[in-house]
Amino acid sequence: MIYGIDRLTPIPPIASGKNESSPTGGASFGDTLSQFIGDVNKMQVEAGEKTQLFATGQIQDVHEVMSAVEEASISMALLLEIRKKALEGYQELMRTPV
Repeated sequence: MIYGIDRLTPIPPIASGKNESSPTGGASFGDTLSQFIGDVNKMQVEAGEKTQLFATGQIQDVHEVMSAVEEASISMALLLEIRKKALEGYQELMRTPV
């Protein structure tokens, strides 16, 4: 089916110059980043614990262990990429003339 342009939903306006924690009223970028760092840390600890339990024979399911380890690894890689991009952005801002 083909609909006319008038059926499209409008794009929400860009936030005004007010100092809000975020345009949608949710958590700020810093809060979100802190929560993500905490989640990555928790995944790393759980993966280490599951590896320890597997090594001692208390867990028999290797799939569960490998799944936890890979999930922690992917989360850490994503966190490192976010850090890299944030540093690149900061360095670019520092290079701009005043």
